Amino acid sequence: MDRRSFLRNSTLGGAATVGAAALAAPAYAQGKRTLTMVTTWGRGLAGVHDSAQRVADSITAMSDGQLTVDLKAAGELVGAFEVFDAVTSGQADMYHGADYYFVGQHPGYAYFTAVPFGMTAQELANWYYHAGGMELHDELGQIFGLKSFLGGNTGAQAGGWFRKEINSPEDFQGLKFRMPGLGGQALGKMGASVQNLPGSEVYQALASGAIDGTEWIGPWADEKAGFQEITKIYYTAGFHEPGAGLTVATNRDVFDELSPAHQKIIEIASGEGHQWNLAQFMANNGSALARLQSGGVTVREFPDAVWDAMGVASQEVTDENMGDELFARIHNSAMESMKSSSNWITRSEGKYRTERDRVRG
Repeated sequence: MDRRSFLRNSTLGGAATVGAAALAAPAYAQGKRTLTMVTTWGRGLAGVHDSAQRVADSITAMSDGQLTVDLKAAGELVGAFEVFDAVTSGQADMYHGADYYFVGQHPGYAYFTAVPFGMTAQELANWYYHAGGMELHDELGQIFGLKSFLGGNTGAQAGGWFRKEINSPEDFQGLKFRMPGLGGQALGKMGASVQNLPGSEVYQALASGAIDGTEWIGPWADEKAGFQEITKIYYTAGFHEPGAGLTVATNRDVFDELSPAHQKIIEIASGEGHQWNLAQFMANNGSALARLQSGGVTVREFPDAVWDAMGVASQEVTDENMGDELFARIHNSAMESMKSSSNWITRSEGKYRTERDRVRG
């Protein structure tokens, strides 16, 4: 039983005289309402802040101004990594962010952003909307008093920026590298000194030498961040975030007070924001990569031995969390859906892409 249900049932335990009709008719807040949205993103961060703003503006527009979302970027009300606690405590009404920042609250949150060697953006959507992912997100949210929906997606993220080439797994020993989530934990097992920094702090940390390398998102957002001004070594394929989902989470008491129509508006605005944001990144990454390369950035790929070591380390991280019953159910559900989706996508779209590139040259 989640903590909200426990408190609610304790309060109603002796209320046998309350009429069934009263229990069946929740009281919804009337009139216009402003919802404060905090985010894990610095204002203006390419793509991710855009996604939060898109959802906020859509909720306001779709409700005809009955719900106004007041978006607070990271640091404007609370820090980037404080948004979870701000919403669960009622300090803010909702957050937009990457749920893998909150694996300290529960490791299962990683699956609603990305896990190492996990789902692509399409596979994540398949699982979330048609194979139980949304229901598991909701079950996890109930523990913390949240109502959550996917609200953005960056697509596949790059392996990152490095001051030196990575030629073997041993090159990660002592490397100060920024990477959140379970991917960061996996790099830690490979000997890296892993840093978990908000996006708005990454450029300065890399420029000052506080970190030796970083992943951020992909060519477009990375170019906007300016990492190419610091180093020219860029690994374009990464193991850690093959399709990173972003989340809109509302305080559950606040959500329950809203009318069914306004609840549905939040759900639909989040879903539209997810697809819009994915298309935004995919539409911009190709041209951004070309500009980076013309500016002297050298694109590299990790050697097979590094991929293998990443795989071993990632499995160790997964195994360490499988003792948690909810984590295990989330993991097994996600992997079963991924395998099923991939079986068809690889045989259809995967083969088509190979042949298209061969034929068109």
